Amino acid sequence: MSSPSDQDNPAVDLVDRVRLAIAHGELLPGQHLVENDLAAMFGASRGAVRSALMVLAADGLIIRSPNRGARVRPISFAEAVEITELRAVVEGMCAAKAAQRATAQERADLRRLDDRMRAAVDTGDAAQYSRLSEAVHEDIRRIAAQATAIDILDRLRYRSVRYQFSVARLPGRPRQGAEEHSAIVAAVVAGNADDAERQMRSHLQSVIGALYDLQTQGTLYTIPPSAHAPATEQH
Repeated sequence: MSSPSDQDNPAVDLVDRVRLAIAHGELLPGQHLVENDLAAMFGASRGAVRSALMVLAADGLIIRSPNRGARVRPISFAEAVEITELRAVVEGMCAAKAAQRATAQERADLRRLDDRMRAAVDTGDAAQYSRLSEAVHEDIRRIAAQATAIDILDRLRYRSVRYQFSVARLPGRPRQGAEEHSAIVAAVVAGNADDAERQMRSHLQSVIGALYDLQTQGTLYTIPPSAHAPATEQH
């Protein structure tokens, strides 16, 4: 997560923009990342692009190989499950800490987010639901004030976010997810650390179950065959 001092830093902004492009499928798993193309796409210099790619490689989002350039690192289904399992543990701890630390204002803000998320589900706005559910997770992490956990989670979430978009498209999943988030919020607002941790872990285990459902249906996002082919182009 960017610190307040980073918010006006063009290099940090470019890293976040490339991350989102990967998350939203504008840059596909296995796709070669050509510095000139990225510079034109994001209106940045090649030097800024090169620096951003180094950060993203350290985050595990891209692979940089000598004489082969950079490409978006494919994330397998098994890795997405492992990531979500790890998130369940770390975010569970954050939920417990948030329940212990939340101020009256922070509790009120969480309740408002919960109300907005439920309203989005009622109106069938899946995109808004996805944004607000992520906002709930972000607020709980922020309230928990666990810097190391936040750093770990920020690195993990971009790796599996495309799978999360697939989960959100499952029939009935937004309503179920909203109910799960509401239970987390209620526990945090009540100051019940044990229940907050339990509800967060339960929610992310539910996400894993949804991933398996998608895999069974054959509708889970899959890595294109070209992503597995050895890179032969040099840039």
